[in-house]
Amino acid sequence: MNNSNNTKLLPVCLLLSIILLGYGCHTKEEPLVYKPIAYQLETGDLPPPNLPMDNPLTTDGVQLGRMLFHEKKLSLDASISCSSCHLQEYGFSDTATFSKGVNDLRGHRQAMSVFNLAWNTNGFFWDGRAELLRHQALLPIQDALEMQETMPSVVAKLQAEQQYRNQFFLAFGDETITEERIALALEQFMFSIVSVDSKYDRHLRGEVALTTAEQRGKDLFFNEYNPSFPAISGADCAHCHSGKNFENDDYMNNGLDSIFTDNGREKATLNSSDKAKFKVPSLRNIALTAPYMHDGRFKTLEEVVQHYNTGLINSPTIDPALLYPYHNGGLMLSNQDIQDLIAFLKTLTDDKLATKEEYSSPF
Repeated sequence: MNNSNNTKLLPVCLLLSIILLGYGCHTKEEPLVYKPIAYQLETGDLPPPNLPMDNPLTTDGVQLGRMLFHEKKLSLDASISCSSCHLQEYGFSDTATFSKGVNDLRGHRQAMSVFNLAWNTNGFFWDGRAELLRHQALLPIQDALEMQETMPSVVAKLQAEQQYRNQFFLAFGDETITEERIALALEQFMFSIVSVDSKYDRHLRGEVALTTAEQRGKDLFFNEYNPSFPAISGADCAHCHSGKNFENDDYMNNGLDSIFTDNGREKATLNSSDKAKFKVPSLRNIALTAPYMHDGRFKTLEEVVQHYNTGLINSPTIDPALLYPYHNGGLMLSNQDIQDLIAFLKTLTDDKLATKEEYSSPF
Protein backbone atom coordinates (compact mmCIF):
# COMPACT_ATOMS: atom_id res chain seq x y z
CA MET A 1 0.00 0.00 0.00
CA ASN A 2 2.78 2.44 0.95
CA ASN A 3 4.86 1.49 -2.10
CA SER A 4 1.86 2.14 -4.34
CA ASN A 5 1.31 5.61 -2.84
CA ASN A 6 5.00 6.48 -3.17
CA THR A 7 4.95 5.43 -6.81
CA LYS A 8 1.97 7.68 -7.49
CA LEU A 9 3.72 10.62 -5.79
CA LEU A 10 6.89 10.38 -7.89
CA PRO A 11 5.53 12.05 -11.04
CA VAL A 12 4.00 14.82 -8.95
CA CYS A 13 7.25 15.49 -7.10
CA LEU A 14 9.22 15.39 -10.34
CA LEU A 15 6.84 17.87 -11.98
CA LEU A 16 7.03 20.18 -8.96
CA SER A 17 10.82 20.08 -9.03
CA ILE A 18 10.88 20.99 -12.71
CA ILE A 19 8.50 23.93 -12.13
CA LEU A 20 10.56 25.23 -9.20
CA LEU A 21 13.78 24.83 -11.14
CA GLY A 22 12.33 26.71 -14.11
CA TYR A 23 10.98 29.46 -11.87
CA GLY A 24 14.35 29.90 -10.26
CA CYS A 25 16.06 30.22 -13.64
CA HIS A 26 13.61 32.77 -15.07
CA THR A 27 13.44 35.04 -12.00
CA LYS A 28 17.10 35.88 -12.33
CA GLU A 29 17.28 39.16 -14.25
CA GLU A 30 19.76 39.55 -17.06
CA PRO A 31 22.39 42.21 -16.27
CA LEU A 32 21.96 45.52 -18.10
CA VAL A 33 24.57 46.32 -20.69
CA TYR A 34 25.47 49.89 -21.69
CA LYS A 35 25.83 49.75 -25.43
CA PRO A 36 24.76 53.06 -27.04
CA ILE A 37 23.32 52.66 -30.52
CA ALA A 38 22.98 55.74 -32.72
CA TYR A 39 19.38 56.77 -33.36
CA GLN A 40 18.60 57.05 -37.06
CA LEU A 41 16.87 60.38 -37.54
CA GLU A 42 14.45 60.57 -40.45
CA THR A 43 15.18 63.76 -42.40
CA GLY A 44 13.24 63.13 -45.62
CA ASP A 45 14.04 65.86 -48.13
CA LEU A 46 15.15 68.32 -45.46
CA PRO A 47 18.89 68.97 -45.11
CA PRO A 48 20.72 67.13 -42.30
CA PRO A 49 20.25 69.14 -39.09
CA ASN A 50 23.15 70.53 -37.10
CA LEU A 51 22.60 68.69 -33.81
CA PRO A 52 24.68 69.37 -30.66
CA MET A 53 27.87 67.30 -30.57
CA ASP A 54 27.68 66.84 -26.79
CA ASN A 55 24.31 65.04 -26.87
CA PRO A 56 24.25 62.51 -29.72
CA LEU A 57 20.91 60.79 -30.27
CA THR A 58 20.88 57.14 -29.18
CA THR A 59 18.00 54.66 -29.21
CA ASP A 60 18.03 54.37 -25.41
CA GLY A 61 18.46 58.11 -24.88
CA VAL A 62 15.50 58.86 -27.14
CA GLN A 63 13.46 56.17 -25.38
CA LEU A 64 14.24 57.70 -21.98
CA GLY A 65 13.22 61.11 -23.29
CA ARG A 66 9.99 59.61 -24.62
CA MET A 67 9.24 58.19 -21.17
CA LEU A 68 9.94 61.55 -19.51
CA PHE A 69 7.90 63.48 -22.09
CA HIS A 70 4.83 61.41 -21.19
CA GLU A 71 5.61 61.15 -17.45
CA LYS A 72 3.08 62.92 -15.22
CA LYS A 73 5.35 62.57 -12.17
CA LEU A 74 7.28 65.52 -13.56
CA SER A 75 4.42 67.72 -12.31
CA LEU A 76 3.74 68.60 -8.67
CA ASP A 77 0.59 66.49 -8.29
CA ALA A 78 1.22 63.98 -11.10
CA SER A 79 -1.68 65.48 -13.08
CA ILE A 80 0.07 66.59 -16.27
CA SER A 81 3.04 65.76 -18.45
CA CYS A 82 4.75 67.52 -21.35
CA SER A 83 2.42 65.61 -23.66
CA SER A 84 -0.63 67.08 -21.89
CA CYS A 85 0.04 70.41 -23.63
CA HIS A 86 1.80 69.03 -26.71
CA LEU A 87 -0.70 66.55 -28.07
CA GLN A 88 0.53 64.25 -30.82
CA GLU A 89 -2.78 64.16 -32.70
CA TYR A 90 -2.70 67.96 -32.97
CA GLY A 91 0.83 68.28 -34.29
CA PHE A 92 2.25 68.30 -30.74
CA SER A 93 0.38 71.52 -30.01
CA ASP A 94 -2.66 72.23 -27.83
CA THR A 95 -6.25 72.87 -28.85
CA ALA A 96 -6.68 75.21 -25.87
CA THR A 97 -5.88 78.89 -26.33
CA PHE A 98 -3.83 78.70 -23.14
CA SER A 99 -2.81 75.32 -21.74
CA LYS A 100 -4.03 74.15 -18.35
CA GLY A 101 -1.39 73.57 -15.71
CA VAL A 102 -1.45 72.20 -12.16
CA ASN A 103 -4.47 73.46 -10.16
CA ASP A 104 -6.14 74.42 -13.45
CA LEU A 105 -3.94 77.52 -13.81
CA ARG A 106 -3.55 78.88 -17.33
CA GLY A 107 -0.44 80.12 -19.10
CA HIS A 108 -0.15 83.34 -21.10
CA ARG A 109 0.76 81.97 -24.53
CA GLN A 110 -0.46 79.24 -26.84
CA ALA A 111 1.58 76.02 -26.71
CA MET A 112 4.01 75.82 -29.62
CA SER A 113 4.44 72.67 -31.67
CA VAL A 114 7.51 70.56 -30.92
CA PHE A 115 8.21 68.80 -34.20
CA ASN A 116 11.24 69.47 -36.46
CA LEU A 117 13.03 71.23 -33.63
CA ALA A 118 16.21 69.60 -34.91
CA TRP A 119 16.26 72.39 -37.53
CA ASN A 120 15.73 75.17 -34.97
CA THR A 121 19.00 77.00 -34.33
CA ASN A 122 17.85 80.35 -32.93
CA GLY A 123 16.35 79.85 -29.49
CA PHE A 124 13.16 78.25 -28.20
CA PHE A 125 9.76 79.45 -26.94
CA TRP A 126 7.79 82.25 -28.60
CA ASP A 127 10.29 84.78 -27.23
CA GLY A 128 13.45 82.68 -27.64
CA ARG A 129 14.38 82.90 -23.98
CA ALA A 130 15.85 79.37 -23.98
CA GLU A 131 19.06 79.16 -26.01
CA LEU A 132 19.10 75.36 -26.31
CA LEU A 133 16.34 72.77 -26.40
CA ARG A 134 17.70 71.17 -23.22
CA HIS A 135 17.16 74.51 -21.46
CA GLN A 136 13.61 74.77 -22.79
CA ALA A 137 12.84 71.23 -21.62
CA LEU A 138 13.17 72.02 -17.91
CA LEU A 139 11.46 75.40 -17.69
CA PRO A 140 7.81 74.18 -17.92
CA ILE A 141 8.52 71.68 -15.14
CA GLN A 142 9.44 74.51 -12.80
CA ASP A 143 6.96 77.11 -14.06
CA ALA A 144 4.43 78.30 -11.47
CA LEU A 145 1.64 78.25 -14.08
CA GLU A 146 2.53 74.89 -15.57
CA MET A 147 3.96 71.85 -13.76
CA GLN A 148 4.95 73.65 -10.52
CA GLU A 149 7.69 71.17 -9.57
CA THR A 150 11.30 71.50 -8.48
CA MET A 151 14.10 69.58 -10.13
CA PRO A 152 15.38 68.02 -6.86
CA SER A 153 11.88 66.64 -6.28
CA VAL A 154 11.66 65.29 -9.83
CA VAL A 155 15.07 63.61 -9.48
CA ALA A 156 13.98 61.99 -6.20
CA LYS A 157 10.75 60.66 -7.70
CA LEU A 158 12.52 59.15 -10.70
CA GLN A 159 15.34 57.75 -8.56
CA ALA A 160 12.76 55.81 -6.54
CA GLU A 161 11.67 53.80 -9.59
CA GLN A 162 13.71 50.86 -10.88
CA GLN A 163 12.48 51.31 -14.46
CA TYR A 164 13.96 54.79 -14.55
CA ARG A 165 17.22 53.76 -12.91
CA ASN A 166 17.50 51.05 -15.56
CA GLN A 167 16.73 53.40 -18.43
CA PHE A 168 19.18 56.06 -17.22
CA PHE A 169 21.82 53.32 -17.11
CA LEU A 170 21.03 52.29 -20.68
CA ALA A 171 21.08 55.91 -21.83
CA PHE A 172 24.10 57.23 -19.91
CA GLY A 173 26.08 54.25 -18.61
CA ASP A 174 25.08 54.32 -14.93
CA GLU A 175 21.93 54.73 -12.82
CA THR A 176 22.66 58.27 -11.66
CA ILE A 177 19.70 60.55 -12.30
CA THR A 178 20.45 64.26 -12.53
CA GLU A 179 18.77 67.43 -13.70
CA GLU A 180 21.22 67.67 -16.60
CA ARG A 181 20.53 64.11 -17.77
CA ILE A 182 16.77 64.68 -17.64
CA ALA A 183 17.26 67.72 -19.87
CA LEU A 184 19.50 65.86 -22.30
CA ALA A 185 17.07 62.95 -22.61
CA LEU A 186 14.11 65.25 -23.25
CA GLU A 187 16.19 67.10 -25.81
CA GLN A 188 16.99 63.84 -27.59
CA PHE A 189 13.35 62.79 -27.78
CA MET A 190 12.10 66.15 -29.02
CA PHE A 191 14.83 66.21 -31.67
CA SER A 192 13.55 62.80 -32.82
CA ILE A 193 10.02 64.14 -33.53
CA VAL A 194 10.19 64.72 -37.26
CA SER A 195 7.57 65.67 -39.85
CA VAL A 196 8.76 65.13 -43.43
CA ASP A 197 6.04 63.11 -45.17
CA SER A 198 3.17 65.41 -46.13
CA LYS A 199 1.27 65.34 -49.40
CA TYR A 200 3.41 68.28 -50.50
CA ASP A 201 6.59 66.28 -49.82
CA ARG A 202 5.23 63.41 -51.89
CA HIS A 203 4.27 65.90 -54.61
CA LEU A 204 7.85 67.21 -54.74
CA ARG A 205 9.05 63.62 -55.13
CA GLY A 206 6.68 63.13 -58.06
CA GLU A 207 4.54 60.58 -56.21
CA VAL A 208 1.24 62.50 -56.17
CA ALA A 209 -0.28 65.43 -58.02
CA LEU A 210 -1.83 68.50 -56.44
CA THR A 211 -5.44 69.34 -57.20
CA THR A 212 -6.22 72.45 -59.21
CA ALA A 213 -7.08 74.36 -56.04
CA GLU A 214 -3.94 73.14 -54.23
CA GLN A 215 -1.71 74.10 -57.17
CA ARG A 216 -3.27 77.54 -57.39
CA GLY A 217 -2.83 77.93 -53.64
CA LYS A 218 0.81 76.93 -54.01
CA ASP A 219 1.32 79.62 -56.64
CA LEU A 220 -0.29 82.22 -54.37
CA PHE A 221 1.87 81.09 -51.47
CA PHE A 222 5.18 81.46 -53.30
CA ASN A 223 4.41 84.40 -55.62
CA GLU A 224 5.36 87.89 -54.45
CA TYR A 225 2.82 90.58 -53.75
CA ASN A 226 2.55 92.94 -56.71
CA PRO A 227 -0.20 95.62 -56.54
CA SER A 228 0.72 96.93 -59.99
CA PHE A 229 -0.24 93.61 -61.59
CA PRO A 230 -3.13 92.14 -59.56
CA ALA A 231 -3.60 89.21 -61.95
CA ILE A 232 -0.20 87.75 -61.04
CA SER A 233 0.07 89.13 -57.48
CA GLY A 234 0.64 86.51 -54.79
CA ALA A 235 0.26 86.29 -51.03
CA ASP A 236 4.06 86.35 -50.53
CA CYS A 237 3.85 83.86 -47.64
CA ALA A 238 7.30 82.44 -48.38
CA HIS A 239 8.91 85.70 -47.28
CA CYS A 240 8.62 84.49 -43.68
CA HIS A 241 7.66 80.82 -44.07
CA SER A 242 10.51 79.79 -46.31
CA GLY A 243 12.53 76.70 -47.10
CA LYS A 244 11.40 73.11 -46.84
CA ASN A 245 10.45 73.55 -43.20
CA PHE A 246 8.28 76.59 -44.01
CA GLU A 247 9.83 78.90 -41.40
CA ASN A 248 12.81 81.24 -41.16
CA ASP A 249 13.85 80.55 -37.53
CA ASP A 250 13.51 84.26 -36.77
CA TYR A 251 11.38 86.58 -34.61
CA MET A 252 8.98 89.04 -36.21
CA ASN A 253 6.15 91.43 -35.47
CA ASN A 254 3.41 90.37 -37.88
CA GLY A 255 1.07 93.30 -37.38
CA LEU A 256 -1.32 91.95 -34.78
CA ASP A 257 -1.56 95.01 -32.49
CA SER A 258 -0.64 98.62 -32.01
CA ILE A 259 -0.88 98.43 -28.21
CA PHE A 260 0.95 95.44 -26.76
CA THR A 261 -0.03 93.35 -23.75
CA ASP A 262 2.84 90.94 -24.49
CA ASN A 263 6.22 92.38 -25.44
CA GLY A 264 7.44 89.09 -26.91
CA ARG A 265 11.12 88.86 -27.81
CA GLU A 266 11.90 92.10 -25.95
CA LYS A 267 11.26 90.26 -22.68
CA ALA A 268 14.21 87.99 -23.44
CA THR A 269 16.62 90.44 -25.06
CA LEU A 270 15.63 93.68 -23.23
CA ASN A 271 16.01 95.36 -26.61
CA SER A 272 13.15 97.72 -27.48
CA SER A 273 13.54 96.93 -31.19
CA ASP A 274 12.32 93.39 -30.35
CA LYS A 275 9.02 94.56 -28.86
CA ALA A 276 6.08 92.39 -29.97
CA LYS A 277 8.28 90.11 -32.07
CA PHE A 278 7.55 86.39 -31.80
CA LYS A 279 9.03 83.21 -33.21
CA VAL A 280 7.96 82.44 -36.77
CA PRO A 281 6.55 78.90 -36.56
CA SER A 282 6.71 76.22 -39.22
CA LEU A 283 3.58 75.95 -41.36
CA ARG A 284 3.94 72.20 -41.56
CA ASN A 285 0.88 70.56 -40.01
CA ILE A 286 -0.76 73.98 -39.70
CA ALA A 287 -4.19 72.42 -40.26
CA LEU A 288 -3.68 70.41 -37.03
CA THR A 289 -2.41 73.15 -34.73
CA ALA A 290 -5.29 75.60 -34.21
CA PRO A 291 -5.67 78.04 -32.52
CA TYR A 292 -3.09 80.33 -34.10
CA MET A 293 -0.63 83.07 -33.10
CA HIS A 294 1.23 83.39 -29.81
CA ASP A 295 -2.03 84.16 -27.99
CA GLY A 296 -4.28 81.78 -29.92
CA ARG A 297 -6.51 84.65 -31.07
CA PHE A 298 -7.37 83.10 -34.43
CA LYS A 299 -9.41 79.89 -34.41
CA THR A 300 -9.34 79.10 -38.12
CA LEU A 301 -6.97 79.33 -41.06
CA GLU A 302 -9.49 81.61 -42.76
CA GLU A 303 -9.03 84.13 -39.95
CA VAL A 304 -5.25 83.88 -40.26
CA VAL A 305 -5.22 84.50 -44.01
CA GLN A 306 -7.75 87.32 -43.67
CA HIS A 307 -5.46 89.00 -41.13
CA TYR A 308 -2.64 89.17 -43.68
CA ASN A 309 -5.09 90.06 -46.44
CA THR A 310 -6.78 93.09 -44.86
CA GLY A 311 -6.15 93.08 -41.10
CA LEU A 312 -2.55 94.21 -40.64
CA ILE A 313 -1.97 96.83 -37.93
CA ASN A 314 1.00 99.17 -38.17
CA SER A 315 3.40 99.59 -35.25
CA PRO A 316 7.04 100.67 -34.82
CA THR A 317 8.48 97.13 -34.96
CA ILE A 318 6.25 95.60 -37.65
CA ASP A 319 8.23 93.64 -40.23
CA PRO A 320 9.05 95.96 -43.15
CA ALA A 321 7.90 93.37 -45.70
CA LEU A 322 4.37 93.68 -44.33
CA LEU A 323 4.28 97.45 -44.70
CA TYR A 324 4.19 97.26 -48.50
CA PRO A 325 0.79 95.50 -48.65
CA TYR A 326 -0.37 97.52 -45.61
CA HIS A 327 0.18 100.80 -47.47
CA ASN A 328 -1.38 99.45 -50.68
CA GLY A 329 -4.71 98.21 -49.39
CA GLY A 330 -3.80 94.65 -48.48
CA LEU A 331 -2.98 91.50 -50.44
CA MET A 332 -6.07 91.74 -52.69
CA LEU A 333 -7.00 88.10 -52.09
CA SER A 334 -10.51 87.09 -53.17
CA ASN A 335 -12.59 84.54 -51.28
CA GLN A 336 -11.54 81.96 -53.87
CA ASP A 337 -7.89 82.93 -53.42
CA ILE A 338 -8.21 82.38 -49.68
CA GLN A 339 -9.81 78.96 -50.09
CA ASP A 340 -7.17 77.86 -52.61
CA LEU A 341 -4.36 79.09 -50.36
CA ILE A 342 -5.82 77.11 -47.45
CA ALA A 343 -6.15 74.05 -49.70
CA PHE A 344 -2.40 74.26 -50.30
CA LEU A 345 -1.64 74.76 -46.59
CA LYS A 346 -3.52 71.54 -45.86
CA THR A 347 -1.13 69.63 -48.13
CA LEU A 348 1.54 70.34 -45.50
CA THR A 349 -0.16 67.94 -43.05
CA ASP A 350 1.85 64.82 -42.19
CA ASP A 351 -0.76 62.22 -41.20
CA LYS A 352 1.91 59.81 -39.95
CA LEU A 353 3.09 62.33 -37.34
CA ALA A 354 -0.27 62.24 -35.58
CA THR A 355 -0.26 58.46 -35.16
CA LYS A 356 3.39 57.36 -35.15
CA GLU A 357 3.91 54.90 -32.30
CA GLU A 358 7.51 55.99 -31.62
CA TYR A 359 6.21 59.35 -30.38
CA SER A 360 3.26 58.08 -28.35
CA SER A 361 3.13 57.24 -24.66
CA PRO A 362 5.20 54.16 -23.77
CA PHE A 363 3.11 53.54 -20.66
